[in-house]
Amino acid sequence: MIGVFGGSGFYGLFDDVRKLHLKTPYGEPSGDFALGSLNGQEVVFLPRHGSKHTVPPAQINYRANLWGMRKLGVTQLIAPTAAGSLQARIRPGEFVVCDQFVDRTQGRADTFFTGPQVGHVSSADPYCPRLRSLAVATGRELGVTVHDGGTVVVVNGPRFSSRAESKWFAAQGWEVVNMTQYPELILARELELCYVNIALITDYDSGLEGSPEVAPVSVAEVDRFFRGNNDRVRELILRLLPKLASGVRDCPCPHAMEHAFIGG
Repeated sequence: MIGVFGGSGFYGLFDDVRKLHLKTPYGEPSGDFALGSLNGQEVVFLPRHGSKHTVPPAQINYRANLWGMRKLGVTQLIAPTAAGSLQARIRPGEFVVCDQFVDRTQGRADTFFTGPQVGHVSSADPYCPRLRSLAVATGRELGVTVHDGGTVVVVNGPRFSSRAESKWFAAQGWEVVNMTQYPELILARELELCYVNIALITDYDSGLEGSPEVAPVSVAEVDRFFRGNNDRVRELILRLLPKLASGVRDCPCPHAMEHAFIGG
């Protein structure tokens, strides 16, 4: 089973679906899970922010969303997101398949192991290398510009960054900024799921340093840009799905928690 999370501006993957409401040990997920079939492949879809974008980033119940996906049999997760660029070489309309993250959030429930069992998952290489490679190759087959790797700095939101924050992030060499990658990706790792982020660049975060003509990001601009590029995001996912259909997971993800427990 393959799962897909929807991000800002991306709320649907298929039309003929059955909806399933799940109760989880961690509370309510963002909404009903949509189960359907694409070219014979079973897929589970869930929009992170709810079907009408009513759940802000810091209030998303990431644990319930991930637990629900795993309960439904999902082992591989595709996670498209909207993201802002922090570097001039990464332009709006391009994709970044991230390989690293920096957590700048606060107060988010970010582990399933809250005691008495404590798990210390490694986040040295947090994204699935197999899914990353397939996503990059698939994007390039479509003729879109895909950056293979990049660090996403995850901010709490819902506000956008100040100019000072954006300048600081860029000076660190980080490539993109987003509000939802953490703790989503690390919770997926705790559940030993394969997880890949496909970030569509919608804007330059707080303007581009040295280019005053580039305006800071706005909600209207992000929404307009993502809606205008939804077809490309959807096509990339549709092309990627058959490559995951075998279910073969020859990557470290299924073993992420094997050595995560002291004395275990």
